[in-house]
Amino acid sequence: MPLNFPIVLTWLRIAMIPLLVALFYVPHDWLPPTSRDTIAALAFIFAALTDWFDGWLARRWNQTSSFGAFLDPVADKLMVCTALLILLDLNRVDAVIALIIIGREITISALREWMAKIGASGSVAVHWLGKFKTGAQMVAIPCLLYWQELFGVSSVWVGHVLIVVAAILTIWSMCYYLRRAWPQIRDRAGRDV
Repeated sequence: MPLNFPIVLTWLRIAMIPLLVALFYVPHDWLPPTSRDTIAALAFIFAALTDWFDGWLARRWNQTSSFGAFLDPVADKLMVCTALLILLDLNRVDAVIALIIIGREITISALREWMAKIGASGSVAVHWLGKFKTGAQMVAIPCLLYWQELFGVSSVWVGHVLIVVAAILTIWSMCYYLRRAWPQIRDRAGRDV
């Protein structure tokens, strides 16, 4: 396993997951809900920034590796799914939206793994739809964690609008990836019968 600064940032993102969860189990007399929500939103924003930064550094310093390429999306999906489950528990996100986003992450991860196994990973390479979906999620989730006004704007309203946009883009991008992979799926299914 290679160890370089971009991979350390990815591991840091994974290590922040228990911190994010623990914030919501701290007694209210230790940490008031508004402080807890602010810290959780800032932690998620920090994690999202490390996601962008570790990829940028890996490419810039020529420290890309197959392990880093594997670990980075795993860290992202774990962080997003954890945050969605917290928001679901707090009744800040609809269960259907959480299921759509988490279900898509599992489906596309499995599809990418299978496509890589059969040598057709180019068919499901990252597309602009997936990037927009990720962008909407990465803004919506901290807004919903924060759950307060910021500069006179309701983070709740912004978060709800963007999480719905993210869910729509989630379905759209999943359909796009499945359509791209369909010829290989059909061919492999025919051979396995």
